[in-house]
Amino acid sequence: MNKGRILKDIKQHLHLLEKDRLSPCATLSIQAVRRRNEAEIVNGHRENFSIDADRILHSLAYSRYIDKTQVFYLIKNDHITHRVLHVQLVSKIGRTIGRLLGLNEDLIEAIALGHDIGHAPFGHDGETFLSDLSRQYGLGNFLHNVQGVRFLDVIERKGAGWNLSLQVLDGILSHNGEVHSSALYPDKNKDFTRLEEEIKELTKNPEFPIWPMTIEGCVVRMADTISYIGRDIEDAIRLGLIKRNEIPVECRSRLGETNGTIVYTLVEDLIAESLKKSHVSFSPEVAGALKRLKDFNQEFVYTNPKAKDQTNRLKLMFELLFEKYYEDLKAGHDSSVIFREFLDGMSSEYRENNPPAMIVRDFIAGMTDDYFLRQCQENLMPKIISGRY
Repeated sequence: MNKGRILKDIKQHLHLLEKDRLSPCATLSIQAVRRRNEAEIVNGHRENFSIDADRILHSLAYSRYIDKTQVFYLIKNDHITHRVLHVQLVSKIGRTIGRLLGLNEDLIEAIALGHDIGHAPFGHDGETFLSDLSRQYGLGNFLHNVQGVRFLDVIERKGAGWNLSLQVLDGILSHNGEVHSSALYPDKNKDFTRLEEEIKELTKNPEFPIWPMTIEGCVVRMADTISYIGRDIEDAIRLGLIKRNEIPVECRSRLGETNGTIVYTLVEDLIAESLKKSHVSFSPEVAGALKRLKDFNQEFVYTNPKAKDQTNRLKLMFELLFEKYYEDLKAGHDSSVIFREFLDGMSSEYRENNPPAMIVRDFIAGMTDDYFLRQCQENLMPKIISGRY
């Protein structure tokens, strides 16, 4: 028997094990739906969602997680959470929940690894700045979950995309853990047409409600919240923005007052409430305490003036850099970095189907914090000093 036959037999055996081992609510690997069939996937030994996780892990966009803001930016502290750690935590927490609920861990991992891949530099503030500019240039709103799908489906591999499964792309689009949910029910009746419709609706209205099509996507959305809520508090305490005893008493008594305790409490409650059910949920008591803790973080952490002293300066830098690249594209300045480091080798389909403002937005959205600052230093500072701005 040749090696190819052996590997295919192993793959078939794994498919049978999934049916026996996983919950009836779980998404099986053979249920993955893609835009295009690939011989590598059909004939290879790896299962569908495992392939997706590998493709995300090896994408250029994933490598840029390493220098992207989670919450706090322009702060010299090596122990403050960056985007790459948050993503790893979501993956770990999500797979732990999925294992105990009998769900597809490969699908959870793929969604978790890709869920924040569309974030702009400087976190949610950068997202806000790009969204303002997007509307100004007639593109509609900019949202990191939409951009994550766009990076993996349209931009990666010089415009060819990764041909990821619908279930993974939907999980990335629907992951928004900032929206409070005490329970999540999968919205199963989706296809690629529905995915595109939801993207269009979100671009017009960021508050447009969407839910993951799989229970694994629901788990990642909950894991997103679990991973950041206590971690952001620890970072804020480390930076002196808040004190531990300022955490609301009802949150401390129900959830705990350290990140480790908060994560453990939330995971344990979610598993107990979701076992052998077709949805995932927290208990009413824990959901209430979590909502109160989210409100506390919003007021005292995310909008704390002490952490926002550079916001206006950054906003101006986004505006000036966007304008500079936009003018370079319109004028055909092929010596510009947007030609040399982004458009060079990009498919003709991408170039022809995207207006200059969209190309600029894609370029800036993919930047790391450090690369963005270097671009500002190289392109804007001489002009600012000379009085041209």
